[in-house]
Amino acid sequence: MTELIPRPRDVVADSGEVRLTAHSRLYAGSATEGVGHWLRTVLREATGLPLREGREPDDTDGDGIGLRLGPGLGPEEYRLVSDRSGVLIEGGSAAGVFWGAQTLRQLLGPDAYRRAPVNRGRTWAVPHVTIEDSPRFPWRGLMLDVARHFMPKEGVLRYLDLMAAHKLNVFHFHLTDDQGWRVRIERYPRLTEVGSWRTRTKFGHRASPLWEEKPHGGFYTQDDIREIVAYAAERHITVVPEIDVPGHSQAAIAAYPELGNTDVITASVTGGTALSVWDSWGISPNVLAPTDNTLRFYEGVFEEVLGLFPSEFIHVGGDECLKDQWRVSPAAQARIKELGLADEDALQSWFIGHFAKWLSARGRRLIGWDEILEGGIAEGAAVSSWRGYGGGIAAARAGHDVVMCPEQHVYLDHRQADGADEPVPIGYVRTLEDVYRFEPVPPGLDVSAARRILGTQANIWTEVMEDQARVDYQAFPRLAAFAEVAWSALPAPADRDFADFGRRMSAHYRRLDALGVAYRPPSGPLPWQRRPGVPGRPLDGPPPNR
Repeated sequence: MTELIPRPRDVVADSGEVRLTAHSRLYAGSATEGVGHWLRTVLREATGLPLREGREPDDTDGDGIGLRLGPGLGPEEYRLVSDRSGVLIEGGSAAGVFWGAQTLRQLLGPDAYRRAPVNRGRTWAVPHVTIEDSPRFPWRGLMLDVARHFMPKEGVLRYLDLMAAHKLNVFHFHLTDDQGWRVRIERYPRLTEVGSWRTRTKFGHRASPLWEEKPHGGFYTQDDIREIVAYAAERHITVVPEIDVPGHSQAAIAAYPELGNTDVITASVTGGTALSVWDSWGISPNVLAPTDNTLRFYEGVFEEVLGLFPSEFIHVGGDECLKDQWRVSPAAQARIKELGLADEDALQSWFIGHFAKWLSARGRRLIGWDEILEGGIAEGAAVSSWRGYGGGIAAARAGHDVVMCPEQHVYLDHRQADGADEPVPIGYVRTLEDVYRFEPVPPGLDVSAARRILGTQANIWTEVMEDQARVDYQAFPRLAAFAEVAWSALPAPADRDFADFGRRMSAHYRRLDALGVAYRPPSGPLPWQRRPGVPGRPLDGPPPNR
C-alpha cells in the first residue's frame, strides 16, 4: 500500500480491505464515463471479473468501485477512499479521476497490469485507505524521437500506456529530423516517399566504423496520427508534435531540394551530387533556405499538422541550426540585408518568429528548444530548456513559459552506469538516483519567474536505440524516478529519501515485469542487453550545471 509511484501527497491507512468479486460493480458518474470504460477494460483483462456497470454511486454493495467528479478539487487532483462502502475515486475533472484510477491499479498489485488473468482463483483486494493527491506541475512530459529510429504505431501506443501508468501527461512527438520524416503530409507526398527512409544506418555513435547495411524507415499515416492522438486523449495525455525548422531538416531537403540553400548546398556524405536522407548522426550542415518558398511550404505542412494535433503548443525545434551555409550563401546574405537584420542569428530569429505569429493567428502557441532565444525570442513563445538551466532561467525572467529538460539531468539516452557492459555508452552517467534528485525549478528564481516553469520533461533521443527493447532499457527504471519528480512535491534534492524510493521500486519492478518492459536491472544489463564492440560517446567527470 505504501509502495506507490509517484508518491502521493497524503496517505492514511486503515485496517481491512475491499474485495472485488464476480458481483462487484463499477459506477462512472457524469463526465467520468471514459475513465470508467478504460478502468473496466484493463481490470477485466487482468482479473477476469465482469465488473458490471453500476447505476448509482452506492450501487456497489461495499465491494465495488465508484467514479465521480468531486467539488473543490483541482483539475488533476483526486481523492481515493477505500472503506466498508467500497472504493470511491473523486477528481476535480475526468483527468483527476483517471490519475486516481491509476493509483487504484497499483493498489491491486502487479498482476493488475497483465492482459489476462494468471490465477483465476486469487483474491483481488484494495486495502482500506484514504489517498489525497495532486500533481506539482501541469506539464509532465516525455519526448520520444522517432526520426532517428522509427517506432511503429503499436510501440507508440504502448508508450502512451506506460506514460499514463506513471501519471505523465504530455507526449512530445519528435517527428522530423535529418535522418527521417515520419508523418504523411498529403500535399507534399515526397516527404514520406523519399524522406521517410534511408539506405543504411550508422550503428553506434557517429564516430563508429560500423554500419547496418539495410534500409531503415517508416512513417505514420494521418489516420495513424489521429488514432495516436485519440488514444492519448483517452489517457488524458496531450500530444505535442515537433516539426523541426530551420535546422535538422536534411530529410525534407532530400525530398524537396528547393527547400535547401541551392547555391551552396553540401552534397550527401555518400559523395553523390544529390542530397539524400542522412544515414549518420550529429548535426547536418544542410539547413532550410530563408526564402518565401520555404515559408509557404512549411505553412502548408503546419496547416495539416494543426488538423491532426489539437494541442495548444506546436514544437518547431529551432535547435542546432548550423549557419555556415547562410554565411556563404549569396541568397541568404541578400535576405539578411533585405530584412535589415544584424546577422545569421537574427535570421533564425526572424524565421522562428514568422511561425510564432502564424501559429498565434490560428490560436496555437509555438514552443522551441532554447536556441530560439538567440537573436531574440518571439512574443508568446515557450522554451524547452535543454542546454542546462540557463536558457530556461533567461526565458522565465523575460516572461516566457518554460519546460525544463536539461541534457545534464533528464536525457535518458545518457548512460546509466560507467561499467564496460553498458550498451553503447552515451554522455554522462545519469543513474536512477541522479534522476531522482533532479530539481526542475532552479534556485534563485523569484516567485514570478518560477511560475513560468510549466513543468519538466524527460527526453529520449534514439540514435543508438535501434528497437523498442533498447528504448525500454534507456527509459526504465529512470522514467519512474522522473515521474515522481514531475508529480510529487518532493523536498530539496539533497533531502530526498532515495532509500524509500528504492524500496518502493522493488514493487514497481514487478509492475514493469507485468507490462513487459525491458528495463535495466539494478544489477546491470542482462547479456542480451549489451552491445559489445559498438562504440559510444562516454563523457568523463561530473556533468556541467549539476
